[in-house]
Amino acid sequence: MKLSDLIARAGQLLHQAQAVVVLSGAGLSTPSGIPDFRSPGSGLWERVDPFEVASLTTFRHHPERFYQWVRPLAARILAAKPNAAHYTLAQLEATGKLRAVITQNIDRLHQRAGQRVVYEIHGSLDTATCGCCYRRFEAAEMMLAFIQEGTLPRCLHCGLILKPDVILMEEQLPHRVFEHARNAARQCDLMLVVGSSLEVMPAAGLPLEALNRGARLILVNYGATYLDERADVLIQADVAEVLPQMAKAAGLTDA
Repeated sequence: MKLSDLIARAGQLLHQAQAVVVLSGAGLSTPSGIPDFRSPGSGLWERVDPFEVASLTTFRHHPERFYQWVRPLAARILAAKPNAAHYTLAQLEATGKLRAVITQNIDRLHQRAGQRVVYEIHGSLDTATCGCCYRRFEAAEMMLAFIQEGTLPRCLHCGLILKPDVILMEEQLPHRVFEHARNAARQCDLMLVVGSSLEVMPAAGLPLEALNRGARLILVNYGATYLDERADVLIQADVAEVLPQMAKAAGLTDA
């Protein structure tokens, strides 16, 4: 089937849906200049062992190792701007059809595009927590100083190096946020997966929960996923190009 036909079919499903929920992954932000983690040849995990630089054990014993690795990524995130896909999703939310975005991304580009209901199941770099006194701090200025000067963020109370509120390897997802995400997935009648390879559990199980409760499924991702055969529409193309066309085909935007 031609790409234009797939977009038209996806637009039809989007038009018919009453409660849409989006699951977004790193592929949504690559058009904004933020590298993903698992793409062959270019993913961040192609060059390093994630357990060596981004695990909870590493952070507890060698936090400077984590910060050395994350510094260029944090700089990319700080410089990034939402792309057309982010803005399209925010427009869909404004129509009342899109109920929530569940994101695996830590860049907050959804919010910067105007999205209001966003469940960040892997956290973000906007806040950081002390592992000693458990105080939480707004981290924007600290992260900027770290990116520009290499100054490690430290607790203003006890001086310990702060851990950004992103989910590391070996770390559990934030329970309350994930339960909100799961409830949204269970209540939608259309799940739209954009830019996710669906390889990381438990996030990868959310579309299956939606399917098992009768929801339709649209997958927009360059690579294959374990749910490709169950998708009502499968589009392997650039999300920043496809989503605006899909929303237009649904009659929900003019762009």
